[in-house]
Order: sequence, then structure tokens, then C-alpha cells
Amino acid sequence: MAFQRRGFDRGDRGPKEMHKAVCSDCGKECDVPFKPTEGREVWCRDCFSKHRKPRF
Repeated sequence: MAFQRRGFDRGDRGPKEMHKAVCSDCGKECDVPFKPTEGREVWCRDCFSKHRKPRF
């Protein structure tokens, strides 16, 4: 059996469904792996890294 990292085994579910969104910071259109809800910020990949809390 091959090594599988936790959270990366999609099994029979296939590819994750992506949803179109507009980044709350830069206004760029992006795809996110969740359905955006009104009133919550969505960040593109570049802006997300700026908002992410540093790991210790």
C-alpha cells in the first residue's frame, strides 16, 4: 500500500468541486474549493498567504 498523507486521499469522490469567487482584497476572479457565502471574505491564493497567521 502506498503512503498517503492525511487529508489527501480523495477515495471515490473524484475531484473537488470548485466555485467562482472574487477576491475581497485585489478583486481578481479566482476558484475556491467551497461555496462562498455572502458577508464572508474570500481571498485568492496570493492574498490568502498575506492574511494567514504565521506558524510557530
